[in-house]
Amino acid sequence: MAQSLAHVALVVADYDEAIAFYVDVLGFDLVEDTYQPEQDKRWVVVRPKGPGAASILLARASSARQKAFVGDQAGGRVFLFLRTDDFWRDYEAYRAKGVTFVRDPKKEVYGTVAVFEDLYGTLWDLVEFAT
Repeated sequence: MAQSLAHVALVVADYDEAIAFYVDVLGFDLVEDTYQPEQDKRWVVVRPKGPGAASILLARASSARQKAFVGDQAGGRVFLFLRTDDFWRDYEAYRAKGVTFVRDPKKEVYGTVAVFEDLYGTLWDLVEFAT
């Protein structure tokens, strides 16, 4: 059996501001942005550049319950992990674009890592693995 993770849904407050952050600030590719009139929503998919990158479905919150989880889908824990082939290049580029790092870079046994937050406060690891 062959399986793979297709998308991870990330609940956001607004499609366009989320696209601007992920594409213009983090440098992700916009894979798809298609309006679905029957549900009055958009199918918005972004993904980091590079081979084998998983993609993120930017899902606009459509209820009060969903809105309550924007920026806190993992209960304050790091939710997503962005692997890089050059930690310092991306760390400095993100800082220059105003990305907020909430934990400073640290060398761990598994690699170099720092925690940043997206435009809504969702926590991410930026990590260059040692192996």
